[in-house]
Formats: sequence, C-alpha cells, structure tokens
Amino acid sequence: MTPVPASPLTHFDAQGQAHMVDVAAKAETHRVARASGCIRMLPATFELIAQGQAKKGDVIGVARIAAIQGAKRTADLVPLCHPLPITRVAVEFELNRERSEVRCTAQVETLGRTGVEMEALTAVQVGLLTVYDMCKAADRGMVMGDIRVLEKRGGKSGDWVAAG
Repeated sequence: MTPVPASPLTHFDAQGQAHMVDVAAKAETHRVARASGCIRMLPATFELIAQGQAKKGDVIGVARIAAIQGAKRTADLVPLCHPLPITRVAVEFELNRERSEVRCTAQVETLGRTGVEMEALTAVQVGLLTVYDMCKAADRGMVMGDIRVLEKRGGKSGDWVAAG
C-alpha cells in the first residue's frame, strides 16, 4: 500500500483519516481571535430591533448572551475542536439603519495551546441565528453573510489580520 503524502490540512493524518490535532507539544500562550458577520433584513424588521419592539423582547441582549454561550460550546458543535478554557468573550452589535443590517463582532481569548478562531466564528453565527430566530415572524427573508475571521493573535503561527 502506497503511503498518502502528508496533507497541509492538519485535521487529516497521513492516511487521510480525520483526527483531532495533538497540541500537547505547543506552548501555552495568550491567544485572541476576532470575527464578524451580519444579518440583513427588511427596514421594518430593523426598526423593530432598533426600537426594542420585537415580540420576543430585547433581541440584541438575548443575541449577545447566545453568542457568548455559542463560543463556550464550540467543541460540542464542531467535532474536531478542542474544548478550551476561554478566559474572555466580548460581543458587540452594530446597527446600520441605512443598510437595514445588524453586524455582530465577537472577540474570544484564552491562555492555551490552540487558537480560538472557531469559538469567535461560532459566537458570531449563534448571535446572528438568534436575531433571526427572534425576528423570523416579521421577516423570514433575512440573510446572514460576510462571516469571517478579522484577526488572530498568539501561537506558533503568530499574528494575522484580514485584508480589507
């Protein structure tokens, strides 16, 4: 049997089988990741959120708590993620009336052996999903998008910032 060349994708072994990356030899460092995304909606739906008049209550407040919970539960949702001792999760929502859009930005931090990009991305997604859930009775056509890592700091690969 011919061995499979090593993959640049770290979640696959030499035989191409999925596995959890061994981080035991990595140094514990302060690691930070920031991610963002948005949800676009009808202007009337945006106004319900902005004025705090959604039937289910404070949309942004509930979405913030959901985003934090999402970051904490990432390893339960993404099969090959390590459970991490998260030291901080900060979630901000920005309302853009001109675009009828709510932007969620999450920053996650840990002192550990692997990064927190997945936790930041999960926080954003769960925050936006919560906005959708709380407002879907008014607008089932909301669209989530532009979800991405903005930056990461710490670890062997160093710092990275998204272009643009």
